Amino acid sequence: MPTAHPSGWAHADGALRGPQWLREPADPNELLPLLWSATATKVDDVLVVGGVALTDLVREHGSPAYVLDEVDFRERARAFRDAFAGYDVYYAGKAFLCTTVARWLAEDGLSLDVCSGGELAVAERAGFPMERVGFHGNNKSPAELARAVELGVGRVIVDSFHEVDRLAAVARDRGRTVGVLVRVTAGVEAHTHEYIATAHEDQKFGFSISGGDALEAVRRVHAAEGLRLLGLHSHIGSQIFDTSGFEVAARRVLALHAAVREELGVDMPEMDLGGGFGIAYTTQDDPSRPDALAAGLTAIVEHECRALGIERPRLSIEPGRAIVGPAMCTVYEVGTVKQVALDGGAGRTYVSVDGGMSDNIRTALYDADYSATLASRRSDVSPVLSRVVGKHCEAGDIVVKDEFLPGDVAPGDLVAVPGTGAYCRSMASNYNHALRPPVIGVRDGKTFTVVRRETEADLLATDVGVGV
Repeated sequence: MPTAHPSGWAHADGALRGPQWLREPADPNELLPLLWSATATKVDDVLVVGGVALTDLVREHGSPAYVLDEVDFRERARAFRDAFAGYDVYYAGKAFLCTTVARWLAEDGLSLDVCSGGELAVAERAGFPMERVGFHGNNKSPAELARAVELGVGRVIVDSFHEVDRLAAVARDRGRTVGVLVRVTAGVEAHTHEYIATAHEDQKFGFSISGGDALEAVRRVHAAEGLRLLGLHSHIGSQIFDTSGFEVAARRVLALHAAVREELGVDMPEMDLGGGFGIAYTTQDDPSRPDALAAGLTAIVEHECRALGIERPRLSIEPGRAIVGPAMCTVYEVGTVKQVALDGGAGRTYVSVDGGMSDNIRTALYDADYSATLASRRSDVSPVLSRVVGKHCEAGDIVVKDEFLPGDVAPGDLVAVPGTGAYCRSMASNYNHALRPPVIGVRDGKTFTVVRRETEADLLATDVGVGV
């Protein structure tokens, strides 16, 4: 493991060597289907998504650009809907949300999970059925809760005692009854990055089962006028590839479910198992199919229910990344290329593109791994160890830490990065006053703008210092 360095992981001991799992490809022009959306292919050596050559897309819409494969997104959404028949499938809007995506989800029969007033506003603008909306968040404001109640959202996932009181007051003042799930922490840490593991005890989300807060929260919700207790919610982390972590979590959450029945005489009708299902960013990742996940989770819950002698509640899940992550790639134009000599005669090529950490912060924030391909032409030059970096004034401005790209990558080439649908646009920023890229939908050989590119006028619109 690289040791800590004050300038960041990119400067740590060993960081100048590629990871053990990365192998030099026989043909760097070849696409690995596991990493790309369903319609992605190379035609005449140019990357084509949704029937659109990315060279044509960039000529029309510029770069960088997020490219959203509508067919792939909707196929993945329907795959979860169908595999988890009998469940409620809530798309986790935090991964990526816009009105177009919300409308697709509504048309395809999924529900929607939001975690802020802004995401709720998107759902409202899209005309999403509010009874199929769940509202998450560890610190919802009174105004956000009031809006959710007034719009008639189907369920609110409460996360603190303050919120229970706050929501009850809102519901009472408006003469409404609100469906509530209580988010609990089961003390299970998924095998994932520390910053995105969310079910261990030392974190901001939910009520602790072992500490007794979860049961007390259930009591308060059950007793509150205007709140209808629906059940428990548990989320164990992100980028999870199997169901083993869910087994322990389900056992503890269902034990609480049984305890509520015994103490309060209440059979809570629902239980939410959360999301966090992983995708393939590189060849080291091996995600499970929705049908395998459904079979595994159902078997776990049914086994624990039999052991406890209780009826299985209606289950729900919250896939986000697993739907939108592979459905989007980002295309960049190369601006400069540098060859850097390393110790022992080795070297690395730095490929600088016209985006960076402002459109994909995950590499810098989570030490996330990505892949890349030359998208605009074929190269017959041998691949070299490369690092795709951005244009920002930051040493950690890295998009792809390690990838073998053709040795003749040059300014003007296009490079595409797969698996950027989840959290890249959602977490995008204006660092260095960069303009956030557009999201361009593709289908059947046509492009359509989903989210337009920001302009300098957008950037300056909130700067009111002139004349003050």
